[in-house]
Amino acid sequence: MGTGTGTARPTSDVSGAVGFVGLAALVLWLLVCRNWASLAPALGIPGPRAPLSGPYAALATLFVTGCAMSLYSLLVDKVHRNPSTGIDWNSRRPLAETFDISVTKLAGLWGTWVGIGLFYCMGRWYWDGQYLFAMEVIGAAAVPLFALSVPYVLWLDRVLTQPRDASWHFGAMLLGREAWDGEQVKKHWRAWAIKGFFGAFMISILPGGFGAVVEADLGTLGRDPVAIGSLLIQLLFLIDVQIGTVGYIFTFRPLDAHIRSGNPYLAGWVAALMCYPPFVWGTIGRADVLGYEVNTGGWAHWLGGDVSLAWLWVAMMVFLTAVYAWATFAFGLRFSNLTYRGVLTNGPYRFTRHPAYLSKNLFWWISTLPFLVTNGSLTDMVRNTVLLAVVSGIYFWRAKTEERHLLGEDPKYVEYHAWMARNAVITRSFVALWARFAPRPPRFEDTAQPAE
Repeated sequence: MGTGTGTARPTSDVSGAVGFVGLAALVLWLLVCRNWASLAPALGIPGPRAPLSGPYAALATLFVTGCAMSLYSLLVDKVHRNPSTGIDWNSRRPLAETFDISVTKLAGLWGTWVGIGLFYCMGRWYWDGQYLFAMEVIGAAAVPLFALSVPYVLWLDRVLTQPRDASWHFGAMLLGREAWDGEQVKKHWRAWAIKGFFGAFMISILPGGFGAVVEADLGTLGRDPVAIGSLLIQLLFLIDVQIGTVGYIFTFRPLDAHIRSGNPYLAGWVAALMCYPPFVWGTIGRADVLGYEVNTGGWAHWLGGDVSLAWLWVAMMVFLTAVYAWATFAFGLRFSNLTYRGVLTNGPYRFTRHPAYLSKNLFWWISTLPFLVTNGSLTDMVRNTVLLAVVSGIYFWRAKTEERHLLGEDPKYVEYHAWMARNAVITRSFVALWARFAPRPPRFEDTAQPAE
């Protein structure tokens, strides 16, 4: 295990190029969608002569991007040869030898999908608003998914070094024919709970920003910093959503993108789930429990009258959003919450362990300006500022729970964690600040009781 005493940054398990391949494919497809009205006649394709800005064009973008990254990963990075896949391509066993294993695993997978489907049925929020699109997509994919899982599992189990994985253990529990390991069953459900919960959310938000970017009229932007900044930020958030969603769907072992473990700590789940629907900062049915934008005008309201200052603010917000998007597509095919899928040490992760959380929170502070309110209320001013500070604190808590998970999974992350504390300017500064103000563990002499 690395001790963190070396001078070189640990190598990344994720190629530095694969995310940029996905970004290039995404931008190219966006240009196709924007110019479809002229491309379709030139290619002789029937149909509407208009930009492709609907929800299914957004869904198609997902697969264009994911397939581009998959091909690069296989053909250039050759990730299917990585030992971490758990695959030995040179030891293909006879189907008869692994057939019973595959049947058990399929029982586990199908039982899991049925359970996730029941969860969707019980959750009222899945049948309203933006989630309706996600339910439509998942419902349409259900039958093909069940059908294609059979040849996929039968094929993969023949080359897996350990085909009796966590999914197999859950299947064994359901069938009751063989001994199973409860810890493996928990591991299986943690991974699929992450995919089920966050996958539906990510699909649900695909169409929103996509349509706005594809249909944007660049001729009307002029030199308006508010309009230009808003469009650029929408584009960057679109990059984050599209490539992030790829990460939840393309979790295949031959791509070395499988979920190796889900976060086993309750605190990690609580911190993460507080940031997403249906929780969204509130645990008692109110979305404004931690609402920090009450009577705030936002940056455009306060700074829009000063063109020079507005451009400076736009530049800062676009930069922070670009870092946020980079922190997502740097993962390539491996992005998802609450998971360990290898160690990422390149891209923006050279400068801080949590570039997405840092840039996102700084963006909220400078875009909202919570300490400025339109009604002049000191109460609203203080409340907004304190509540946004609480939100930032939640993200700090979330980051620490993720570190705890990864430190227990991979010696490379232990080495990376220590290297960053010494060499990365941002992380080193936070570590020094934390050491100064965090309570120290009690020493033995502080806790020893006097003899009676």
